[in-house]
Amino acid sequence: MNYIDWTGFIGVTLLLVAFFLNLKDKIKTDSLSYLLLNFMGAGIACLASVLLNYIPFVILEGCWALVSAVGLVKLATKNKVSS
Repeated sequence: MNYIDWTGFIGVTLLLVAFFLNLKDKIKTDSLSYLLLNFMGAGIACLASVLLNYIPFVILEGCWALVSAVGLVKLATKNKVSS
């Protein structure tokens, strides 16, 4: 395996950990840990897709990271308002 494979493997692993923990009711989809795992995982997987020059997954993972980032911003502003 080369560094691009390892990069993609790490990103996908983070996404799957978030998914598994949510299925096991360990974290909720609106929690900071879930959103961070998704944002980091999708971002890293997107990087690997860019390095592979595989545009369909660049789009998929880029959108996934963007949606997770929006969730993180919503969570941050929600917590600011509640403080």
